[in-house]
Amino acid sequence: MWALIALMAIKKMHSIYTKTANESQEQSQQQLQNKQPNKELLVTSALTMLSAVMGTAALVGIHHRYRKQRHPDASLQDYVVGMRSQLQSLTATSKRELVQFRHAYQQAITAWQQAYRLPIDDLKNANNNSPADFSAAHTTTVLPRPLCWVSGVASMPKSVVLANDDGADACHNENDFGVVGIDADRQLVWQTTMPERVHDIVVQPIFDAQNSSAKNNQNRDVVVMGRRPSAKFWVLDTASGQVNFAIKASTHRHFYGHACYSLDGKLLYVTENDTLTLDGKIGIYDAEDNYKKIAEFDSHGIGPHELIMHPDGETLVIANGGIKTEQASREELNLDSMRPSLVYLNRHTGALLEQITPEHNQMSVRHLAMHDDGTVMIGIQFQGEKHINVPLVLTHKRGDSEFKPLIMPNNQWQRFHQYIASVAVDSERNLLCVTTPIGGCAAIYDLSTRELIDDVGLPDCAGAAVLSNQSADKAGDNNRQSGFIVSDGQGQLTALTVDSLATAQLDTVEKNDRILKDSKCHMMSFDNHLQAL
Repeated sequence: MWALIALMAIKKMHSIYTKTANESQEQSQQQLQNKQPNKELLVTSALTMLSAVMGTAALVGIHHRYRKQRHPDASLQDYVVGMRSQLQSLTATSKRELVQFRHAYQQAITAWQQAYRLPIDDLKNANNNSPADFSAAHTTTVLPRPLCWVSGVASMPKSVVLANDDGADACHNENDFGVVGIDADRQLVWQTTMPERVHDIVVQPIFDAQNSSAKNNQNRDVVVMGRRPSAKFWVLDTASGQVNFAIKASTHRHFYGHACYSLDGKLLYVTENDTLTLDGKIGIYDAEDNYKKIAEFDSHGIGPHELIMHPDGETLVIANGGIKTEQASREELNLDSMRPSLVYLNRHTGALLEQITPEHNQMSVRHLAMHDDGTVMIGIQFQGEKHINVPLVLTHKRGDSEFKPLIMPNNQWQRFHQYIASVAVDSERNLLCVTTPIGGCAAIYDLSTRELIDDVGLPDCAGAAVLSNQSADKAGDNNRQSGFIVSDGQGQLTALTVDSLATAQLDTVEKNDRILKDSKCHMMSFDNHLQAL
């Protein structure tokens, strides 16, 4: 009997042991399964890194072979030298840019930890920095520094905070459109969010110093035009970026994205569209009466885009693009029957003084700049077939019977991909800058010879303005730099400085040395136009 009891006890203990062992094995397998995703991610990351290394090596090999064909003395050591120079430039980077790099690094580390299901707290113990707070990189305060330029922004940082009286609650905008003020060092002085994408920026001229209502250089209005077709424009304070007025288009009108002031700054002229007849109109607004609309002229064309004031102070110069667009639409309705033209109007009566048409009816006259001698600089956007080669940068002076194209080497206007986004002229140095975001470059012309000095690759560049002289003044240097500032969709503000010999003795200066390129990058995407104060 005792033997039977002992045998039953042994079987019971064996059953318990077997069950315990099975549970332990299941737990081990479960833990192994839980770790499996991390191992798979590690393997994936390793393969990705290996692919990146092999791909880079292949690209270097292909590029080196191409270089050897053009430069027999090229060697692989050139790539090492180039990497070393980039690392040296990184160590010399300004504090602001290093802060932006640090936040990007922290953001990448956080994403890595989340992907591998690692605790975020471990990172804090590793480098004593909080990885999740990036608000500092997206915050701009109003600095007590003078402005040099104002630009539209197509994409601002998500957590941008304005330092104005309305506080942070007023700055949230799901579209992230805005306007920024820029100083001589190409740093942001203020930034203001906008409810829609903007196009042209127009700075009020300085009033006559003898006038009792005169404004100083930093206390003028800045008009921000909505992108075509928009029903609003806004008036901002130059010093702070604060919005003072929001002006709505009148009935059966929408704005075409550009405006200009009279030389005394009292009237604003705006290109508009009659949404019923689709005729071009010029609206006149009183800057001294809260920008109330007081009159309207016919633009004597279809689709007026940019307009500028002639140096005589009495004549409006209008680029009639020739393209019909309906209300609340950017759809082009008449590309086959376009009627572009350059028009001169009396700004007081609206009387037509001159009208010039281009050689091809699909050469849309779009963007303008005015030389101090009264010569109009014209940027064309060609709407015809891609294989057709037409001049895209023209000039015209009152009394001329036709446009005069600038000289393009070998007539290769296709370099600009049939699209000029901005034109900016330096009358003192007789230089012209044109940009093309589609062609990905900015080009500078010598207007004395009408020849191209050089073009510089700048992806998605559009805004262009004359380079500021204030930084040179601060350093006690009275020799003004010859060049321009160009903005692009990648957040760069690039100074393009022209070698003085490039205009006097072009053939003696190597092509790569004619224009010095210096870029500063911001965490935003700059939009179409950049305006100098």
